[in-house]
Order: sequence, then structure tokens, then C-alpha cells
Amino acid sequence: MKSNIKHIAIEAKDLSIGYASKKKTIVISEGINFSIKQGELIALVGTNGIGKSTLLRTLAGMQPLLEGTISINEKSVNDISVIQLANELSIVLTETPASQNLSVMELVSLGRHPYTNWIGSLSESDQEIINAAISATKIEDLLNYKCYELSDGQLQKVLIARALTQDTPLILLDEPTTHLDIFHRASVLKLLKKLASENGKTILFSTHEIDLAIQLSDKMMVMKEGNTFFDTPDNLINVGCFDDLFSEETIYFDKEKKRFILKE
Repeated sequence: MKSNIKHIAIEAKDLSIGYASKKKTIVISEGINFSIKQGELIALVGTNGIGKSTLLRTLAGMQPLLEGTISINEKSVNDISVIQLANELSIVLTETPASQNLSVMELVSLGRHPYTNWIGSLSESDQEIINAAISATKIEDLLNYKCYELSDGQLQKVLIARALTQDTPLILLDEPTTHLDIFHRASVLKLLKKLASENGKTILFSTHEIDLAIQLSDKMMVMKEGNTFFDTPDNLINVGCFDDLFSEETIYFDKEKKRFILKE
């Protein structure tokens, strides 16, 4: 009989993040603990400058952790090579890709780079994975465009397609809905939800769209000064986690409506 038990995709224990140099260490956040299962969609929220991007970059191995441990598939990141990590994890950042002159098809195909042979040739299997990513993100009509010709919303879907082409079980995204209108924000988040629930991808994304994240996420990570909370949206609401997330002078969190309301 096939087991329905989902394994732990990524876990952090007593994690401290920030920046270290020979002269000093700057701690952005510490005491971070979470355990994310396969196929879960997790929203990472908090005020500007609280450390969301730093956390994602640390989890992706783009900058060293200060203290604690990070495990991917129950294996310490310290024991995972760069090539192995590229097979386990892909990341979509807010920065505009340097390869703006590439066509959409070329950029999406770059996701297969960790798997191709020494001359970079794509196999039939590689092409099937690329086609599946294109279909999942519905960017068929964009393939011949140059990346600089795309709108922000179109480029975001292309970058997600590249991450899907990398075909990793874990995907990290840093504010994937930045600069998008409300329709495209909802569209991108619904796509992430579908990838997690139907494709079994484990997805952790930072966002300012807290109201939408509450509706769609399996769990949420809320970063505050001095503490990071991790639980289901309903449990976080019940313990008042969102009540003091922002200054109450302008907005407040309505627990019944599960969203922030503008004060009159």
C-alpha cells in the first residue's frame, strides 16, 4: 500500500541569519524554527527590512547562515554540494535577470543547465520537462519574445517556468507578485497553489499580499522583531499574530474577515 505520509522537504532549527565579516556580525533575525512538508505552500510575511529576502537567500545557500541548522530532505545543507543543491532547490528572485536579450524559450531552457551534458545539449527528456513547464505557466504565446519585451507579469511567469524547468522538489520565490496588478497577483499565487497541491512541489514565497496568502497558503511564516512564527493561517489569526504586525494608526486586522482594514 502506498503511504500518504509526506516527508519533510526543508527544516530550520535555531537559525540565525544576517551578515558576517572580519570586523563584525550583523544579525537580522535569530531563533528561526520551521519544518515544511512536501507539497505545502508556505507564505513568508513581515514588514519591510525584517529579513524575508535574507532568509530565502540563506535557505538557498546564496549566503552563509550565522548559527543553527538547515536541512533539505533531512540532509544538512553543509553536506550538499552546489550541483546537488541545484537538483533539490530553485529560487526566483526579484532582480531582473541579466539575460534580457534572451528569448523566453532560451531563458526557460536554462533551467535544465544543472542536468545537461558538457556541451549543454538538451535531450528529449529535457525538452519534455521544458514543454511541461511552459504548459503549466501558460506562456506558449510568449516563447519568441525577448525578455525585455515582456511586462512585469509576463516576466514573472517566465521566471517561474524556468524554476519549474529546473524540476526541483523545492522552490523559493522572493516577492513573486511585486509590481503586478491585483488580477496578476492573484493569478500567480493561484498558480503556485496549483503547483504545490497538484504537482507536489514544496513552495516557500515571500509576499506583501497577506490577505491573499491567508486564503491560499497551507501555512505561513510571520517574521517580527525578536521572533518568527510558523503555523496555519487560522492558528496564527487566533493567537493574534497579525494584530500588531503593522502600526494600528492606519490599518487594523479584522479576525472575522481575515484581512486588513483601512482605518477611517
